[in-house]
Amino acid sequence: QLQLVESGGGLVQPGGSLRLSCVASGVTSDTYAIGWFRQAPGKEREVVSCIANTGDIAYYSDSVEGRFTISMSRTGTNNTVYMQMNSLKPEDTAVYYCAADDGTTLAAILFYADEYPYWGQGTQVTVSS
Repeated sequence: QLQLVESGGGLVQPGGSLRLSCVASGVTSDTYAIGWFRQAPGKEREVVSCIANTGDIAYYSDSVEGRFTISMSRTGTNNTVYMQMNSLKPEDTAVYYCAADDGTTLAAILFYADEYPYWGQGTQVTVSS
């Protein structure tokens, strides 16, 4: 069973930076397509950024394009996906979740939450002065 654990959230002032990490353990595939989603209070979960299992194809939502960067690191059976978040704004405040596919999507981006069967527990990001 694949397990995902996010970390790196916290409280930061507007204009600040954070780096979120998503570590996949119990992997049964060499690579996974990963997505970062977020959910703010009273709002629906939305996609933020996605990366293909090859690590070289990425997507960013319009709201974070140019400020966030997603990257993937693989060492043996350990898979870690990072999301560097710069120039943070109060509207970025949300719980951030990483999600993984079932290891069968090849060189493609998955945009929708229901395409990801595996989810982490979430990490809170609060942008406030």
